[in-house]
Amino acid sequence: MIETERLLLRPLRVSDLDVFVELHADPLVNRFVGAFSRQQALERLTGIERQWDERGYGLCAIELKSSGAFVGRSGLQYWEQFDEVELGWTLRADHWGHGYATEAAQSCLDWGFATLENDYFTALMRPGNEASVKVAERLGFSPRREDQLQGSPVTVYALDRPTSLASR
Repeated sequence: MIETERLLLRPLRVSDLDVFVELHADPLVNRFVGAFSRQQALERLTGIERQWDERGYGLCAIELKSSGAFVGRSGLQYWEQFDEVELGWTLRADHWGHGYATEAAQSCLDWGFATLENDYFTALMRPGNEASVKVAERLGFSPRREDQLQGSPVTVYALDRPTSLASR
């Protein structure tokens, strides 16, 4: 579990099925990350649990410390097609504009660089996702290349390991 000033982050589990489906059902949210049927969400969450078991990292549920409310997800996702680890974030639309995405993603990024040996992490941006681009830029990411993910174009942003941690 990762704790920030306002948030708790814990591994996403199959038991998060209902809030996961609800998060991705919102058209404001799913225009960039897609929607999931209950079956698709169950398969995705099972895969997330498997990644945690096999790799020791994965996507996390973001909960408010003040209430325990589920407000989204963030964390590290391995993409086999790129052989890279992406830092991602998706928040409920009613919790946009409070800095939660940046706070959660920064904590996952810090944990990733402190725990894993990756030389860099990526952030995959679909065209038009300006709010996420701003989060990525606040975290220090910059565009590295154009690519395709699941048949859609993405700009791959990246952030190299800080030189203070380079000897890891």
